[in-house]
Amino acid sequence: MYDVIIIGAGVSGCASAREISRYKVNACVLEKAEDVCCGTSKANSAIVHAGYDAASGSLMAKLNVQGNEMMEQLSKDLDFEFKRNGSLVVCRSEEDMPNLQALYERGVTNGVKELRILNKEELKELEPNIADDAVAALYAPTGGIVCPFGMNIALAENAYTNGVEFKFNTEVTGIHKIDGGWAIETNQGKYETKCVVNAAGVHADLIHNMVSDKKITITPRRGDYCLLDKTAGNHVSRTIFALPGKYGKGILVSPTIHGNLILGPTAIDIENKEGTNTTREGLDEVLQKAGENVKNLPMRSVITSFAGLRAHETNHEFIIEEVEGAEGFVDCAGIESPGLSSCPAIGVMVADIVKGILNPEENPEFVGTRKGILDPDTLTKEERDQLIRENPAYGTIICRCEMITEGEIIDAIRRPLGAKSLDGVKRRTRAGMGRCQSGFCSPRVMEILARECKMDMKEVTKSGGKSAIAVGTNKDSI
Repeated sequence: MYDVIIIGAGVSGCASAREISRYKVNACVLEKAEDVCCGTSKANSAIVHAGYDAASGSLMAKLNVQGNEMMEQLSKDLDFEFKRNGSLVVCRSEEDMPNLQALYERGVTNGVKELRILNKEELKELEPNIADDAVAALYAPTGGIVCPFGMNIALAENAYTNGVEFKFNTEVTGIHKIDGGWAIETNQGKYETKCVVNAAGVHADLIHNMVSDKKITITPRRGDYCLLDKTAGNHVSRTIFALPGKYGKGILVSPTIHGNLILGPTAIDIENKEGTNTTREGLDEVLQKAGENVKNLPMRSVITSFAGLRAHETNHEFIIEEVEGAEGFVDCAGIESPGLSSCPAIGVMVADIVKGILNPEENPEFVGTRKGILDPDTLTKEERDQLIRENPAYGTIICRCEMITEGEIIDAIRRPLGAKSLDGVKRRTRAGMGRCQSGFCSPRVMEILARECKMDMKEVTKSGGKSAIAVGTNKDSI
């Protein structure tokens, strides 16, 4: 019997796993996909919100501000990319100034530091490409951008290094109470545990409703995005928001941590919890509304579009608590925006609840740091030359758009919880995320995966499951 089983390997599940690994517990993460970071955590705005938007007094507001404050040190400890680029909420009408002022006052109440309202001249000086009709903006210097894949993978690797097990391709089909804990049925057999953490994203309501008479509802809220080439990455320096409306913060325009420009998301409630398809209407809305706050957007530089799902809980609030009437079952549900920003604090809160249930000893061997994949671009020419002499794979460029070497891809496959698919390599190294969107590098990445994982080319998938790429009956026909 495990002490703790966490359902879901997104950022909230992996942050919880890492914090729980600070204690001497036998812990396991069950994930229905083939890798970590395969749900909401892989398809979002990659924004670290300052914390002025969530309702004052809410758990969202509290954890957003705490998570934002924790992010910089966490990024250093776990070696993932994060930058405080600041954010601007643009007001385009004098009539809307009271709403901007209310947002400022809410942010101050929530504990957001350094907030101020800029006039038109100050705004134009900071962002020359802001819309001509902008009259003011709320400026939050503490806002940031992050690599969501890098953070999620770093949290998972660090949890794994500290003893947490991960079971992939393992979908939960049922849960029931047993003496001393819970039995969890999955497509890979049954698991028993003293404590359950439900971090299942858009599926968290299904898991919760298996054990509680007090039902919750999670609605998948689809968000369409457009990603622009790095040639457009300097069009704005800060994250540009519109004044929030009924469905959230609206369409943003922001640089990404890797130098691209991202536009989105829409906010469309759907029924399909796997409905990540984009729509023409959604993408048209992204392009139109993004252009309302930022002028001269180079739309011809769009290199891809995608959609993600937010786990929208009916009351628009995080649910992080031991479920009443289900002793030892802890919800970590309704983790929509600002969930990514809040996840460091979410992990601490979940671990504290689990600690109260199990009363475990601290883990004296806990290691709180982790080193990511070596990026040769961070080295001097002399250091890079020495690296290539020691390991020629670092001298072979596989992805020309992002300049990713064979050495980096091999590292991504061989490291803890290593990549097993093209998307797994992409999330860890960015091979395939450039202008050609893997058009040139995918065959070589497939060859490396097949060689390193000792499998046939026909077994290499895009993202696990039935997403095989190569077809044929023998090697010559591939």
